[in-house]
Amino acid sequence: MDLPAPLAWLVDEAGTSPSPERFLADLGGHLLAAGLPLAGSALTLAAPHPIITQHTWLWRAETGAVTEALGFAGTELGQAGRDWLADLGPIYEETIGIAPGNSVLAWAGTRPFSISEAENLREIARFAAAPLAGLAARATLSTLLEAYLGRRSAARVQAGALSRNSGETIRAALLCADLRDFTALSEATEPSVVIAALDAWFDRVAGAVHAFGGEVLKFMGDGVLAIFPVNGTATEACEAAIRAATAIRAGMAHLDGTRTSQGLPPLPFGVALHFGDMLWGNIGAADRLDFTAIGPAVNLVSRLEGLCKPLGQNILVSGSVAAETTMPLLALGDYELRGIAEPCVVFTPS
Repeated sequence: MDLPAPLAWLVDEAGTSPSPERFLADLGGHLLAAGLPLAGSALTLAAPHPIITQHTWLWRAETGAVTEALGFAGTELGQAGRDWLADLGPIYEETIGIAPGNSVLAWAGTRPFSISEAENLREIARFAAAPLAGLAARATLSTLLEAYLGRRSAARVQAGALSRNSGETIRAALLCADLRDFTALSEATEPSVVIAALDAWFDRVAGAVHAFGGEVLKFMGDGVLAIFPVNGTATEACEAAIRAATAIRAGMAHLDGTRTSQGLPPLPFGVALHFGDMLWGNIGAADRLDFTAIGPAVNLVSRLEGLCKPLGQNILVSGSVAAETTMPLLALGDYELRGIAEPCVVFTPS
C-alpha cells in the first residue's frame, strides 16, 4: 500500500527516533515537504515525576529549532504547547493513542487549516501513536530512574552499565550531610511526624545542592551524599559546594523557626565538604546491584561530618576544599579522623 510520505515515515522510521525533540523536528520537516502550512508544532508527553508532570517540545518551522518546556502539578496536559503556538497562528490539536491524557500533538498554521488539512493532521496523529508509545516509554523510564538514582547514575544505567566492574572516577567536591541525634528523636515520635521531618530536611539539602549545580548521589537513612563535579575548574566546584552548604544552613534555620512555632524540637545537623576523587559505580550481588560512591575521599567526608557535633559547628570544610577557594573560612585546626591516616586541616565558613 502506498502511503503519503509523512505516514510512510511514521510507519517505517519514526520508531527509531532517538528523542522526542528529533521526532518532532523530523515530523515537522516531512509535513512541510508535504505542503502543510505549518508555523510550528508541539509534542507533550506526561511524566511520572513527583514535581514535573509533563514535558513539552516546541518546534518552530521558520528555524527548525526545538525547545523544551516543563509542566508542573495542576497544569492541564499540553497547556504549554497551546500557549506557545497561539502566538504563531491558528491551532489544531489531537490527543494520541488509546490512553488520552498521556500525549498531545498540536500544530499552528500560517493560516487556518482547511478541512482536508485538518483531516491529514488527524491521520498523522493516529499513525504517530505507535512510535510515540515507544518514546513515551523511554521518557518514563528516564524520569523514574532520575527520580530514584539521580541524573548521572540514571544515565549510566540506561547506557547499560549493569556489571559489577563498571564505574567511573569522578573528581568533585563532596558534600555529606546528616541529622544529629535523629535516632532518639524517631523513637520518641510518631512515624508520620518523623517522615515529615525527614522530607523537610531532604528538601533543604537537595534543593540547595541542585540550586548550585550539584547532584544528590545517595540518601542514606537521614544522611545525604552529594557531589559537585569538576566541569570547569576545581575552584568553581568547591565554591558551589560551600554556597550550597550555607544555603542548607539558612534553610534549616527557617525550618527550625517553623518547627518551634509548632511546638516541635529543632533539627540539629552537620554538613562536611571535601574535595578529591571518588569511584562511582556498581557494587552488590550478581543479581542485585547498587550504584554507590567509594574511595578515600568518601570515607574522609563522612568522618569529617562526624566531627561537627564535638566541634559545635554545623559546617566543616576540609583543607583540600579550602585550598581551592578564596572564600572566607575560619581555621579550626588539625584533627585526627577515625580510619584516616593523616590529620585533616579543618575550616568552617566565617
